[in-house]
Amino acid sequence: MSGAQHMLDGRRILLGISGSIAAYKSAALTRLLIKSGAEVKVVMTKAATDFITPLTLSTLSGHPVMHDLFSESGWHDHVAYGSWADAMVIAPATANTLSGMATGRCSNMLEATWLSARCPVFVAPAMDLEMWRHPTTQRNCAILEQDGVRIIPVGRGALASGLHGEGRMAEPEEIIDTLKASFQSTGSLQGKTVVITAGPTREYIDPVRFLSNPSTGKMGVALAESAASAGAEVHLILGPATITPSLHAQIRIVPVQTAHEMYEAAVRLWPQADIGIMCAAVSDWRPRSIAAEKLKKNEPTLHLELERTPDIALELGRTKTSTQYLVGFALETERELDHAQDKLTRKNLDMIVLNSLRDHGAGFQTDTNKVTLIFFGGEVTPLPLYPKRVVADHVIAAIASRLTTDS
Repeated sequence: MSGAQHMLDGRRILLGISGSIAAYKSAALTRLLIKSGAEVKVVMTKAATDFITPLTLSTLSGHPVMHDLFSESGWHDHVAYGSWADAMVIAPATANTLSGMATGRCSNMLEATWLSARCPVFVAPAMDLEMWRHPTTQRNCAILEQDGVRIIPVGRGALASGLHGEGRMAEPEEIIDTLKASFQSTGSLQGKTVVITAGPTREYIDPVRFLSNPSTGKMGVALAESAASAGAEVHLILGPATITPSLHAQIRIVPVQTAHEMYEAAVRLWPQADIGIMCAAVSDWRPRSIAAEKLKKNEPTLHLELERTPDIALELGRTKTSTQYLVGFALETERELDHAQDKLTRKNLDMIVLNSLRDHGAGFQTDTNKVTLIFFGGEVTPLPLYPKRVVADHVIAAIASRLTTDS
């Protein structure tokens, strides 16, 4: 993982800036990118020049800054800018810019360049709380994610309006970490097949009621996207989650509902896989019998007899060959490290990803996670709080590193 600090050496980063007060952070972001070894070119909207001058960014980047499609010197070649970059980062991205990107609008230099980009595109939104929460903004972000754009989660804190909440642009250091992790995993799993379980399962009591948990599937979906970006063919066994991966030709979704369905799919796919990542929040218990009809509220209490569901990771660990690499997840609430290391050994895993509900911003229903990577052999690598896609990139990079070392 130490190689991550060199991931931006020689990389060509195109920084897009739109008209937000958060544009003041773009100077620091430009400086950090260059300090990390990247070459930076900047393209701005006209509105962005009201918040930070092109001269400042030109001085920091060492390149002219483009903010008009046309000038006295003639037409500016947005296509050349779009094809030059190894990655494009739009930070800050206003609600207006997100809308323009989602609808394919081409009204300024930034939008024209984004439409010409042939590289991975990262977007760091910045706006006020209600603008961020508005269904239109969320819909635009969802469209962009489906098109393969990486949305870097917004931060929470004081906003320009005086309100406090979500909508702050991610800090420059967080954006740098996102880029480094993405480049670190690029192409590292070329030719590999990965099976990933994700999301919750549902264990039905009757035709309309079930036992489940709050898992959204975000972590597993992020792992699928990261593995596919690293070149792998991915089979994503996905429970009834609230999220699906962005469109990707190398991700095949296997939809399931119950723990037994997930178990059957995993056991069927595992023999042909090189890597297994067991990220799903699988229900440990299910009703011994399911009522054929909806249960009525005729009695003051209801007694359910439960039985254990099959342990997917345990079975895959039992049948694992010497060439397969198996990763588990452990969500714990106490004695976290002890319980995780016990699962690692007992289930014959090569690595386990531990996160604790005690850590703010980790666990279910968040866009972030704080994990510790624990490897067979005793190595323990804690990671700071990151967006889940950055966590996923680190996990995929760690797997690829171990496969390279072992081979």
